[in-house]
Amino acid sequence: MRKVLIGAFAASAILLAGGAQASAELAKNSGCLNCHNVDTKLVGPALKDIAAKYADQADASDYLTDKIIKGSNGVWGQVPMPPKGGSATLTDADAKVLADFILTLK
Repeated sequence: MRKVLIGAFAASAILLAGGAQASAELAKNSGCLNCHNVDTKLVGPALKDIAAKYADQADASDYLTDKIIKGSNGVWGQVPMPPKGGSATLTDADAKVLADFILTLK
């Protein structure tokens, strides 16, 4: 029984790591990293700074998803973020994945 639990835990860890990697790829392929960096401010804020700012907000995932989908202006400075980061191919479901990924970076 113990070996089964350890195996299930290990499999879950591998799936989570794969999900994070897939989310990082989505951020790259969607153009997010053209304006955002994980650790440092670029054109927009660092993704870790975004995660830290909203870490204690109960609706953070939904809030960030909405900002990704609709765009944002004035929250982090004067440079606006266009809707869906300017990506015509980013779906609303992908925006949710990206929001959840960003929140893991704190």
